[in-house]
Amino acid sequence: MAFQHTSVLLHETVDGLNIRPDGIYVDATLGGGGHAFQVCSRLDSKGRFIGIDQDAAAIEAASARLSVFGEKVTIIRSNYCDMKARLQEIGIDKVDGIMIDLGVSSYQLDTADRGFSYRMDAPLDMRMDQRQTMTAKDIVNTYSEMELFHVIRDYGEDRFAKNIAKHIVAERQKSPIETTGQLVEIIRQSIPMKVQKTTGHPAKRTFQAIRIELNRELDVLKDTLDDMIDLLNPGGRLCVITFHSLEDRIVKSNFRRNENPCTCPSDFPVCVCGKVSKGRVVTRKPILPGEEELEVNSRSKSAKLRIFERA
Repeated sequence: MAFQHTSVLLHETVDGLNIRPDGIYVDATLGGGGHAFQVCSRLDSKGRFIGIDQDAAAIEAASARLSVFGEKVTIIRSNYCDMKARLQEIGIDKVDGIMIDLGVSSYQLDTADRGFSYRMDAPLDMRMDQRQTMTAKDIVNTYSEMELFHVIRDYGEDRFAKNIAKHIVAERQKSPIETTGQLVEIIRQSIPMKVQKTTGHPAKRTFQAIRIELNRELDVLKDTLDDMIDLLNPGGRLCVITFHSLEDRIVKSNFRRNENPCTCPSDFPVCVCGKVSKGRVVTRKPILPGEEELEVNSRSKSAKLRIFERA
C-alpha cells in the first residue's frame, strides 16, 4: 500500500512557523512529508530542513516526495525524543522552527497489518517503530488486570476501563488474544449496548490507550518539549498539533510554564526565584481546523495547534 496521508492544519502550521528563507527547520514527525514539502518550498539555497520519523514507510515516502529539494533536506530515522542528539550528530545546535504532528497517520490506520485500526481484523501490533520488539499483543496478554485497568482509564479515559480489563484477562485465560478483531469483540462485551449506540465505536478509547502505552507517547512528549524549546533560536517557533485532550493538556501546561516559570508565592512583590521566561505562547487558544478542512478530512476534527515562540 502506498503511503498516503492528508496533512492536518497544513497552512496554519506552516504559516505559524513564521519561516525565514535561510533558516533551519525540523519536522519531528515527518510522516509522508506534507508539511515538510510546504516548508521546503519557502526556503532559499541557504535554508535547511531536517525530517525525523521512526516509521520506515514514512521515511521512504517522504524521501521520495522531498527529493526535488536536493541537499537542503536531511532525513533521519529516529524517535523525536532523540532529536537533540541526532541534530548534534549532523552539526546543528540551534534551529529556527520545529513542528510536530502527534496524530497516527492515515497510512498506519489504513494498513491492516500494522494493527492500529479497530475497524479491520489484523494482528495486534500498533508499533510506530517496527524495530521495537514489544507489540500491543504483549500488553494485552501479559499486563495484569490492574495494569490494564490503569492504562485504559488513564490513556483512554474510558469509564468502563475496569470491566474491559476484567474481560480481557478472562478471555486470555482461555486462549491468547492475537488480533484486533478478537480485542474489539471483547470490548463490545464489556460495554452496555445502550452506551455503544450513543458513543461511537466502543473500541476507540481502548485502542488509543494501548497504542499510547506501547509507544510511550505521552512520556516522550513530556520529556522532550523543553528540549525542543531550548533548541530554538531567538524568534524561533515550536508548532505542536495534538489530537486528544491528554496531549493537549501536556502541551498547554508546558508552554505556560516556559512563558512564566516563576515559582514565587503570588503575594511576593517581586520575583526572587530567578527563573527566566523562555518566550511567549503565540496561541492563547488553540487553532482548530476550519469547516473546509473538516469537510474533506474527517480525521482532523479533534486536531488542535498550539505555537510557542522563543525569546
